[in-house]
Amino acid sequence: MNDPQHGPDPHEPRLRPQPRPTEPTTTAPASEPAPASVPAPASVPAPASVPAPASVPAPASEPAPASEPAPASEPAPGSAAGGSADEGSEAGEGGAGAGGRGSRRRWGRVVRRGVLVVVLLVLVPVLAVQAALRVNYLGDPADGTYTRGKDAIWLGHAWVDGRKTDADVRDLAARLEDTGIRDLYVHAGPLEHDGTLPPSAYSGAREFIAAVHREAPKLRVQAWLGDVLATESPDGMRLERAGTRAAVVRSTREILDAGFQGAHFDLEPLHSGDGDYLTLLDSLRAVTRARGAQLSVAAHQIDPLPGFHSFWGTTAGHPKWWSQRFFGQVARRVDQIAMMSYDTMQPLESTYGGYVAQQTSLALEVTPDSTDLLMGLPFYHENRFGHWNHAETVEAAVRGVRLGLSRTDPDRGNFGVAAYVDFAATEQDWTSYERGWVR
Repeated sequence: MNDPQHGPDPHEPRLRPQPRPTEPTTTAPASEPAPASVPAPASVPAPASVPAPASVPAPASEPAPASEPAPASEPAPGSAAGGSADEGSEAGEGGAGAGGRGSRRRWGRVVRRGVLVVVLLVLVPVLAVQAALRVNYLGDPADGTYTRGKDAIWLGHAWVDGRKTDADVRDLAARLEDTGIRDLYVHAGPLEHDGTLPPSAYSGAREFIAAVHREAPKLRVQAWLGDVLATESPDGMRLERAGTRAAVVRSTREILDAGFQGAHFDLEPLHSGDGDYLTLLDSLRAVTRARGAQLSVAAHQIDPLPGFHSFWGTTAGHPKWWSQRFFGQVARRVDQIAMMSYDTMQPLESTYGGYVAQQTSLALEVTPDSTDLLMGLPFYHENRFGHWNHAETVEAAVRGVRLGLSRTDPDRGNFGVAAYVDFAATEQDWTSYERGWVR
């Protein structure tokens, strides 16, 4: 992450899924091999290669006329009068060439049809999905589908390492005063791979928390803790180790001792169905409940089609999505679940908005009413595979959230949005959020 006032910050993780492998493009028909490159079948020998039967002499009483040629369809053996071996070979080559040209034409037709089938198999499903998402973006959100005062924002590490001042906190409080933002997920990590967290990582936390409570008493400050999991590479945190999970729980106690009002976890890449993660959440929930603190997590998107995470994991090596069932299992173990509904690979603003509407509905269907469901807003600007700045806008995300909420559970109270991230946000991002969601 980068802080616009202080430059690159080596401590900032990216709260987004890992970059996707480049999707292969469909081979254009122009790459089809020319028919001329197909050789004549080698299995058809020229007739000249048939040896003459040496044991059958011509009748002595009726010598064969020297001038009479052998029939063209049955060339005479090389020793017979009226046709030489060379002449027979030339005639055979002519027949083989005609057969070869026919075979090349047939092969060309097969190749062209094969290319067409591949193009249709790739393009038709993609175009169908894109059309469906655009349709999903149509319509008007229901009245009253605005902020419930339970929104959140991810804040960079500069707020707890001494770089931000009391004046910065006052400016932040003024910015958030008339919004629906209640929770601050301030980066206090990252965790070490063994689950420990050095106190030096959040040395200025007490001062920051005190300043926030002084300037904006309604805000809650949660510690944003993350790490890379060793699910797709040999390096990273290993949740299957009981000692690592126990260390994460101890780190959470230390965070709460420092004055944080909750712990917000972002562990990536986290694969769907990870039972060790669910075990960790159960242990963390016992700690936060005993302290009257919040337990929240950043969550992956839900399969847009059933089982899609398995397909993508097999083809791309990174499952990316969670099953809807696993999303629900996580949601039942926390106080807040914030879906990272960005980095979607959508090429258009309308398809991105339709995708967010779909994700909102899928999440609402399995998140308990007692859990706060927050949908992520892209307060950052990049152009790369997986995230196109012209498509993934705050305006489209807000409209998609409202459409999904309207169609699934318009009266839900424990619902909101979460803005990622403070140091990359523009005035346009704030305006789109306030006009589209806060009102």
